[in-house]
Amino acid sequence: MSQVQQDIQLKVWKELAISKQVLMRMATDVLKLDPECTQEELKEALEGALKKVTRADADLFNAKEEAKVAVSALEKKLAASEQSLASAQQAATEARAAHEGAVQQIANQRAAAATELQKVKDRLTERDKSLKAISTALADTPENVLKKMGVLKKQKQQEADARRQVESALNTLRTEKRQQEQKSAEVLRNGATLVSRYRDLHALSLQLHEQLQPLVGDAKSLPAIPELDAKLLEAIEQPADGNLKRPDRSSRALPSP
Repeated sequence: MSQVQQDIQLKVWKELAISKQVLMRMATDVLKLDPECTQEELKEALEGALKKVTRADADLFNAKEEAKVAVSALEKKLAASEQSLASAQQAATEARAAHEGAVQQIANQRAAAATELQKVKDRLTERDKSLKAISTALADTPENVLKKMGVLKKQKQQEADARRQVESALNTLRTEKRQQEQKSAEVLRNGATLVSRYRDLHALSLQLHEQLQPLVGDAKSLPAIPELDAKLLEAIEQPADGNLKRPDRSSRALPSP
């Protein structure tokens, strides 16, 4: 082995020794031992410390397990509490809705009862009026009842007589109207006949007047033939067109030849 290797090895052992001394010093400080304690004392202290660490780990593990169980139980209790709270809220909502429905139902029942009560009051009022009318009628004496019946019978008789008189007057008017219509129709027929004859007679008069003119010495001495009133004749033939005009006596008079 060379000198260099020996130096390196020596140096390494020195560093290891120093490190060991440092570790032992740190261990004694941590374990609160005397720095000049023996290795047996340090070993026993380290073993005791390791046992404590092992127990601490076991205690920590047990504590963690217990904490998990406790947290799980708390979570279950919380879930149950939340479920109970939801159920309570739903029950409260249902109770509130039931209360509102009951209040509305009571209000409707009150309104219906008030309406029925008013109807009963109205019926009682009408019944009171009927009873008063019956009482008034029953309170009348038999003599007054007989008088009222006689007056009523007389009124009915007068109405029947008046009805018969009106019917008789209507029948008379119908008869007179029918007779008047017949007379009017006959007058119209006669008027048309007279108009036709008057025209024929007028034409004959004109013809005779022309025949007499050459036979007399002075034709002017012959009376003049009046003109034919065509409007009057048309009015007589068609009376519906207007009022009939009475013809003048001079226009209807026929001159003697």
